[in-house]
Amino acid sequence: MNILTDYDKTQLRQYITEKYRVKPFVADQIFGWVLKGADFHEMTNVSLALREKLSADNLTTGISIIDTRTSAVDGTQKFLYRLWDGNVIEGVLMKYKYGNTLCVSTQVGCRMGCRFCASTLDGLIRNLSSGEILGQVIAVNSLGGGERYVTNIVLMGSGEPLDNFDNVVKFIKDVSSPEGLNISQRNISLSTCGLVPEMDKLSQLGLSVNLTISLHNASDEKRRLIMPVANKYSVSEIAESARKYFEKTHRRVIFEYTLIDGNNDSYGDALRLASVVRNMSAHVNLIRLNPVKERHLRATSDANAKKFLSYLEKAGVSATLRRQMGVDIDGACGQLRRKFMEENAVE
Repeated sequence: MNILTDYDKTQLRQYITEKYRVKPFVADQIFGWVLKGADFHEMTNVSLALREKLSADNLTTGISIIDTRTSAVDGTQKFLYRLWDGNVIEGVLMKYKYGNTLCVSTQVGCRMGCRFCASTLDGLIRNLSSGEILGQVIAVNSLGGGERYVTNIVLMGSGEPLDNFDNVVKFIKDVSSPEGLNISQRNISLSTCGLVPEMDKLSQLGLSVNLTISLHNASDEKRRLIMPVANKYSVSEIAESARKYFEKTHRRVIFEYTLIDGNNDSYGDALRLASVVRNMSAHVNLIRLNPVKERHLRATSDANAKKFLSYLEKAGVSATLRRQMGVDIDGACGQLRRKFMEENAVE
């Protein structure tokens, strides 16, 4: 399958003009339609003969939304996308006063095996192409009636973004291109569980995306209990890589920390976390554990979450307690998966 969203404007112009022997402006028209999420039959300023050829040549303009759930609590929307090969992924749109943030997936499934996350239950099925990641943004933009409906992007859906490094980097370049959707890289956040070599590689590329690190415990021994990646990369190695990222990009690093009852929510856990992040340009984003029925971990209480935040603040750490959004539609952090398709089969 040839996915047109995998091409930037220059690449698509070359492909279309060489294969179909048309003028460059025709290829540019097609590119404009692709960014709007249009199917071939909707490309009304392109000749019918060319549209029929494109449709017959096993090309696709992207991915499609096949179901939407809306939170009755906060208006958060969860989307079920169908990919060209029948696989499905989920994404979430969160609406804030400053704009609309879309959480996108980078893989079908995930192989990182974090004990609190639903995305990894089926393992890794396959990577998404850059165009399939971009297609999620285009599809949601089309729902909002314009290219600027999605203003912010977080790569925090299914999958480990740095485990799909090349496609994710191409997506970032394409979605931020002035000839693409022109979303500022400063409005893009990339989350990783701590793949140190890829973090270091990312810092060398001259991008200005926000790096978010899923830490969840500052003790290597306790972190290994919930995150298998901790068997390969230590907290100190991750912290050093975070410092390098700030030095290269001047972008403050965010540490995500999911509070789990009896695992990482004590006063001592807070002090260990503070010792890791205190002397770097970093912010800690505390998250109450969201329920995943196949998992048996419990969220810390609201009272303990607030205590943990106060411990960090007293230790001089910049920290916030994230507002929970989309929990009632299984659209919160750690809840995205493939199983929604199994429960709601679509022919």
